[in-house]
Parts: sequence; structure tokens; C-alpha cells
Amino acid sequence: MNRFFLLSGFSRRFLSLASLLCLVCISFSGVLSAQESTLQPSAKNLSDIQWGEAGGGNGFPVGVRSARQVTDPATGGFTYYALFPAGSHFDLHWHTHNEHVVVVQGTVTIVLDDTPHTVSTGGYIVLPGKLNHSWDVPAGGEDVIIVVRREGPADFHFVEQ
Repeated sequence: MNRFFLLSGFSRRFLSLASLLCLVCISFSGVLSAQESTLQPSAKNLSDIQWGEAGGGNGFPVGVRSARQVTDPATGGFTYYALFPAGSHFDLHWHTHNEHVVVVQGTVTIVLDDTPHTVSTGGYIVLPGKLNHSWDVPAGGEDVIIVVRREGPADFHFVEQ
């Protein structure tokens, strides 16, 4: 008998588990391909961004503007630009889902829990879900533009101080 086909009980269970894992991976790759196919290619310059109306108040920076770019069909998370005017403040708050932020223009001070960080053009910020944070844009400087990618639907939970 060929030794290749003589498998112990452990080996048969290992191969069964490996086969199942391969099928799961193949299944997920099909789902990811289907999700990816709903995204449309896009390339924009900052000067081409179509900003929404200025808003704010009730904890949000007065004069903030945003421009949604794409929504992830699987998670409901979206990617958007936000413009914070010089001298603006975003009250202490948290979100359910993780956020990833790139500072595209300007300098901002972000407080993560109780620790302030000054981040300028090209800086990257990771905001784990449920992390208290606030933003301050220095008065007299330039407006700040950020790109935000959310890992789930947007929610804002303001923290009473």
C-alpha cells in the first residue's frame, strides 16, 4: 500500500480541518470580490472636493464642513473629508467604531483620553472605538482638513465634562 494514503486519525482530522479552512477562505474571497466590485474608481485633487454646507454647534465645531467620498457596503463605514475652521473646537466625544485619520492640511491638537497630541500635515491618527477624544484648531492659523475612514456607521457620543 502506498504510504501517502496511510494517514493516522490525527492526520485525517488535520486534513479535514485544513480543507474546511480552505473552503471558508474561498467563500470569503467571493464575498470580498463582490463587495469590492461595488466600489467605483475615483481620483480627486483637494481642489476638486465638493464641500457640504457649514454646520456645527451642540458639541460640533462651528463652521465644520464635510464631503463624503465612499461608503463600505459591508460595514456601513465611510470615508470623508472634514474641514475645521481655524480657532474651532470639537467637544470631548467617542464613537462605537474605530477611525483612521490623516491630516491633509494644517495643524490640530487632538486629546486622546487625557493626553494632547499636536499633529500636522501628513500626520496619522488612530482612534480606537470608545476612546474619548476632542480636537482644537489653533486660532490665527490655517483651517485644518482631514480625511477620515470609519470602520462602521457614524455615531457621536458626547461626554459631559
